[in-house]
Amino acid sequence: MNHNVSHSTWVTVDLRAIEKNVSAVKAVAEIPVMAVVKANAYGHGMIPVAGAALRGGAQWLGVARVEEALELREAKFTCPVLVLGYVPDSRISGAVNNDISLTVWSVDQLKSITSLAGEFILPAKLHLKIDTGMSRLGAQVSDALSIAERIFTTKSVYLEGLSTHYARADEEDLSSARNQEHEFNTVVDKLAKAGIKPHLVHAANSAATLFMPDSRFSLIRPGISIYGLQSSGARMLPSEFQSALEWKAILSQVKMLPPGRGVSYGHEYVTQKEERIGIVPVGYGDGFRRVVGNQVLVGGRLVPVIGRVCMDQVCVQLDEVPSAQAGDEVVIIGSQGGSRITAEQVAERWGTINYEVVCGLAARIPRIYFDNKT
Repeated sequence: MNHNVSHSTWVTVDLRAIEKNVSAVKAVAEIPVMAVVKANAYGHGMIPVAGAALRGGAQWLGVARVEEALELREAKFTCPVLVLGYVPDSRISGAVNNDISLTVWSVDQLKSITSLAGEFILPAKLHLKIDTGMSRLGAQVSDALSIAERIFTTKSVYLEGLSTHYARADEEDLSSARNQEHEFNTVVDKLAKAGIKPHLVHAANSAATLFMPDSRFSLIRPGISIYGLQSSGARMLPSEFQSALEWKAILSQVKMLPPGRGVSYGHEYVTQKEERIGIVPVGYGDGFRRVVGNQVLVGGRLVPVIGRVCMDQVCVQLDEVPSAQAGDEVVIIGSQGGSRITAEQVAERWGTINYEVVCGLAARIPRIYFDNKT
């Protein structure tokens, strides 16, 4: 048993990789970067990642919710922060007075914001979002000018930015993304002819930043790429990008089971002979999915997870690793010896995407950080 280990399962995050990835994407785009750190920085840990992103050259931080933005302010981040999603009316004044920029897409929102102007100690900085084809949040292209004009002529608010979001920039066929780009350019030009030129114009996510240079405008919003994860199988990162996260655990027990022994709930797995079985303290309570075909690394070898995944534990078949013993390291995502399991490989087994794998890592898993000082 390894008595030097402090956790049964843990995530390591290399902040040096985050820093380098932000620097790499900035070098490609050659314009300011908004590092997207929503959803606890895609499961990596928002506060440490935000610091690394700024050290890597990001000038802005992007979040989905006002609670995330206020957490950044409470952590003494003074850089510009944009909430990319909805903000309840009751939180608007707090956001504005903390110098947090807000995304808007309707006249009703603007009315709500201006009705609170008496509570503001700062002007409300607004980014008008245009729905060019994602069909989520955003003003229709036909309404963009009228909403922009209303913001432009309203006291106590400031049209700081104009934005859109691509639905299919991570695909091999970029025709849909090009159509969105054309729609957005139409709006930019229409506003410019009306004398409305927001300080910031932004559309590019990670894939668009790397593969659609014309979409970069005056600010880029990379998310998945700064974590060293792939946007998709069709749009792979350049080789200089490094994945930052690894997920590990410890073998808590190794035992020999006789033939005919059921393993885990429901006995869906039954030993066919005397088998060497290991127990790993990780389960669906940590974000490890209950699917058939899971694998982990033990002793540098891929071994199968057998039986049902439990809330806090899984069982693994260790016949191919006869030297494995309690206290050994288990890798769920990351490298061991000459072998590696990526978040993308886990996602494929789970029938999902790498975003969901890392965002689904439970808060109860300790995060251990490495930076330039360690």
